[in-house]
Amino acid sequence: MHSAMSALRIGQIKLSPGPVQARFELNKKYIMSLTPMNLLRSFYLEAGLWSYSGNGGTTAASTTSMDGPEQWHWGWESPTCELRGHIMGHWLSAAARIYAQTEDMLVKAKADHIVGELAKCQEANGGEWLAAFPQTYMHRIANGKYVWAPHYTVHKLLMGLHEMYAIAGNLQALEIMKGIAAWFFRWTGRFSREQLDELLDLETGGMLEAWADLYGITGSEEHLELIRRYDRRRFFDALLDGQDVLTNKHANTQIPEILGAAKVYEVTGDERYRSIVEAFWKCAVTARGYLCSGAGDDGELWMPAGEMSARLGAGQEHCVNYNMMRLSHTLLRWTGDAVYGVYWERRFYNGVLAHQHGENGRISYFLGLGAGSTKTWGSETGHFWCCHGTLMQANASYEPMIYMQEEGGLAVCQWIPSTVSFKQGGAEIGIRLEQDGQHGVYPMNNWSVAGMTNITRVDIPPIPVHRPDALVYKLTVAANEDSRFSLRLRMPWWLREGAVIRVNGILQPGICNPSAFYEIERMWSSGDTVDVELPKGVTAEPLPGDQDIFAFVDGPVVLAGLVGEERRLIGDAADPGSMLTPDRERNHGWWMFGSYRTIRQERGFRLIPLFEVKDEEYTVYFPVEQAGGQQYGV
Repeated sequence: MHSAMSALRIGQIKLSPGPVQARFELNKKYIMSLTPMNLLRSFYLEAGLWSYSGNGGTTAASTTSMDGPEQWHWGWESPTCELRGHIMGHWLSAAARIYAQTEDMLVKAKADHIVGELAKCQEANGGEWLAAFPQTYMHRIANGKYVWAPHYTVHKLLMGLHEMYAIAGNLQALEIMKGIAAWFFRWTGRFSREQLDELLDLETGGMLEAWADLYGITGSEEHLELIRRYDRRRFFDALLDGQDVLTNKHANTQIPEILGAAKVYEVTGDERYRSIVEAFWKCAVTARGYLCSGAGDDGELWMPAGEMSARLGAGQEHCVNYNMMRLSHTLLRWTGDAVYGVYWERRFYNGVLAHQHGENGRISYFLGLGAGSTKTWGSETGHFWCCHGTLMQANASYEPMIYMQEEGGLAVCQWIPSTVSFKQGGAEIGIRLEQDGQHGVYPMNNWSVAGMTNITRVDIPPIPVHRPDALVYKLTVAANEDSRFSLRLRMPWWLREGAVIRVNGILQPGICNPSAFYEIERMWSSGDTVDVELPKGVTAEPLPGDQDIFAFVDGPVVLAGLVGEERRLIGDAADPGSMLTPDRERNHGWWMFGSYRTIRQERGFRLIPLFEVKDEEYTVYFPVEQAGGQQYGV
């Protein structure tokens, strides 16, 4: 299988100090706060390696316990919940990625210890079965009795084990996966194709992806057969037939299966699976459209194509957000088409960052975009929703999309401050991507030495008088020898008036088209620099299905009005400046990105980035009426 781009090994890309790395570190701190005993408790319970009576088994014993129920994980991880154990897989995936990026041996030691304990549980279960729930759950669903998504939960565990092996180098994790696969190979061998099709309609999560991951490592015929058995033909064939099998269906049920199809294509080269993935993207994104955040779902269901105005209820689900980002990453690798980087960027700023509390790292399951929305934050150990798990992974996985390697060089796919190292021919190349938060704006910017310097020294070039309408970057090359290669820069969809690009101070020719790559091919030397200025502005994006209702987007960032009800605005949607003006543009040593207030309205209010909203009521979409009373779309 040929890809236009290839992902770099995790660890080759490092986040640089700054607001995005701070979010990463907030997630790391939370990951490390969860104890092995609580993560493993239900696995121990199922394997007969732990029990709890509360008082030592005698009426005379104390009822006080240092490890009583008040210390345990509850919500969807409680010992009484059928979905228990799913967080273990998310945790292992996040830990593997955090370790690979930071080389923090405390993270590695904790994750390795947990894998070792899982191996003990598997051995106690007979050497194959491993889950936080009994095998009887699988037999119950085979007999037509409802159980809450046992396949889904096992997939999370398998994914975590795979990433502990593939990313963190834990060989024991692979052996555990093989044992689980042996159990499922024997169990599924008793079913007819029709019976398997019935089972696959019960939210199997990414089991297909797990078997493809395993087959990619082992090449085992047994693991290839599991791929065949977990091929959800009813769904896949309908997609290939051009049917809309998504509208009003549970959105995140299908995406992991499509990620599985993508992985099967990559390990087998079977073109049918690539066609399935492409048909899904067309149905879920291209033909359906999406909200300003990139979401095509609300309340866990796919919304009707182009008709979303009546569906701004619970809001987008983070599991959908994260898995669609994973899919866009895959499609960017396959095609090299910048449109997939565009989609990922929307989902990153207005999904991953907006679902995470910027101060304490807590997690929001849904993200409403309707009038009077609020974010509901899960507790650290009391909820453990599915989205709790995907946010743990997402906030450990910013870096894979920043750079991609190509046959002729490197592509910068996301504008996130970072460093990357790679080989080009015989040369060792390093690139440092920095963002200037003084001559340009910087999402989530805060106190920094650069900002402090600019407000204390008068003998340096001044910064702009008012908040700039551009994002400004510098790329610096390091190389052990001169090397010719192509550096391709993704131009954002929100780009206004063309980018300004300079190499070693020399203005570069050509047109920088939005949603495309701008290529610089030359002989690069250590110390070469590329300065990039990306002009932006506030745009008004119509709500699919209601063309006189708009959301305001500042560059890549959705703005949220701090009001608890719908407000009709008077102005020109083609000129958001007729309704909005910069507000509180600078705080101490940094520019306030995305801070605006309304003007010339009956009642004014402020707007801030959606990812900055914490406990406030907010509204994203607003009816806009042209002066004179005319509505848009009429």
